[in-house]
Amino acid sequence: MAMKIDPDMCTACADCEPECPTVSITEKSGVVTINAATCDECVDEGEPRCVSVCPVDCISPA
Repeated sequence: MAMKIDPDMCTACADCEPECPTVSITEKSGVVTINAATCDECVDEGEPRCVSVCPVDCISPA
């Protein structure tokens, strides 16, 4: 499974982008997205790193 970003809640701060160890998060034209094909929910780390840095809690399991 992968994580997803709720576009209605996301402020496009992109704080999550540099935290992603699989480089699955990208920002383009003010829209932040997670590539479900490469996101592994930081399985080796216990909790997704993107969730821990998101200031508006807009990231959840897909």
